[in-house]
Amino acid sequence: MGSPQLYHEDKIPSTWTQIWIHFRNRPTAYVGLWAIGFMLLLSLLGPFLAPFSATEQASEMLLAPPSWHADGDVKFFFGTDSLGRDIWSRLLHGAHLTFGYAALIVIVTIAVGFLIGTLSGTAHGLRASVLGHLLDALLSLPSVILALLMVAVMGPGLNNVFWAVGLSLLPSIVRTVHNAVYEENQKQYVMAAKLDGANRYQILRYAILPNIADIMVMRTTLTFSAAILDIAALGFLNLGAQAPSPEWGAMVRDGISNVLSAPWTVTMPGLAILLAVLATNLVGDGLGHAISEERD
Repeated sequence: MGSPQLYHEDKIPSTWTQIWIHFRNRPTAYVGLWAIGFMLLLSLLGPFLAPFSATEQASEMLLAPPSWHADGDVKFFFGTDSLGRDIWSRLLHGAHLTFGYAALIVIVTIAVGFLIGTLSGTAHGLRASVLGHLLDALLSLPSVILALLMVAVMGPGLNNVFWAVGLSLLPSIVRTVHNAVYEENQKQYVMAAKLDGANRYQILRYAILPNIADIMVMRTTLTFSAAILDIAALGFLNLGAQAPSPEWGAMVRDGISNVLSAPWTVTMPGLAILLAVLATNLVGDGLGHAISEERD
């Protein structure tokens, strides 16, 4: 028998619980979260769920329309391409090449950019100037242009795309973190914490980071969507994934010659890219608003 509760106590939800409550109150963000979870699952299990291999060809079913078309076949749900390869299977096989690679690039780039930006934002003098402005010159160019230049130097291929896209997205992350940390570091509550004897780690952990969480969330989601678009763009330009890779941008490139006679060869991978970017932006917007509402 449990001990009786003599006094009524209101349970105050934790910070993350309140953020989750605010997030769930935004239906579009919640749907985006489910979409991202679904795509992450496809990135991990896509090759096992695909009914065909990415390169298997059905010579008697060239440019077959999707299954809901009058001439479609239920075996080829999204139709086939000009070589008779099942588009649905290729989308499943290519999920980890576009969405999965983008997620990995974001994790590595955010970690490195956050470290450099934090060090530069809390440092002083020459070290702050070097760390904070080292990559500023690259901010004048869009990330996809930087990625194109780097791939042109290193050569095509997914391994080089990983480094090219990551390095092209790094300057904006460093600048965002640097500005956010520097601005918070000048505020009065941080000055008060320093006068109370708090060291640099304590100030960063308990004073600065909670107040830049919404900025970091927005930057992470923007970086994620930019990484997806950059990988797809490089694949479309034949500088990223090479044939017969089922990367989504490369699939759009392969189907562009048949866009009038077989538009599904372009629209299906194009819609996959669109949904991935849209879901990422919806989640980022919802998380940013949830963190701001909880903090206010």
